[in-house]
Amino acid sequence: MIFWAAEASGMDEKVLKELLLRENVDFRRLHKEHQACEKRLGDLQDKGFLTEEEKLEERELKKRKLTIKDRMYLMMAEYRKGR
Repeated sequence: MIFWAAEASGMDEKVLKELLLRENVDFRRLHKEHQACEKRLGDLQDKGFLTEEEKLEERELKKRKLTIKDRMYLMMAEYRKGR
């Protein structure tokens, strides 16, 4: 649903993301946190074997990353509505 809203607007998603990264502190914080989750997931995936603790961390990171992405898309949709 949120993804549909992003595509239905006249503003390109990449342009809007860049705008919000420049102008919105909360969006910038979420983006930074999303990147940190992505990096840690990459580190875990590069390992040949994950301990049970690391498997749990991986699952939690994936959930967190998705939650952050949803919040970012919601902020983008709200920005479009307010324009």
